[in-house]
Amino acid sequence: MPLVDQVGTQRAPRTVLTHVIGGLALAATVALSPFFFASGLMAPGWAVVAFVAVWLALVLLGALWVRRRPLWVVPIPFAAVLIWLGGMSAGGAWLGWTP
Repeated sequence: MPLVDQVGTQRAPRTVLTHVIGGLALAATVALSPFFFASGLMAPGWAVVAFVAVWLALVLLGALWVRRRPLWVVPIPFAAVLIWLGGMSAGGAWLGWTP
């Protein structure tokens, strides 16, 4: 059964599902914020600023994409996790960051 939006046009359930998936992916990216902000427990201040800036850029990118291309938002939380884990691991291995 097609859904009707505010102007009375019908939307396919698949379109609604893609927007729900995109919204969940954006919510997952926002939910990763404690990891980026808590990087200061191990990383120096300049690295925390860089991590938070990257996280904020990913959230803004997801917020821009979620309305027009909701499925493009799905890889963003995975990219955020890879960036954070990779950066923290590299900092610990090569720059001597310790808790």
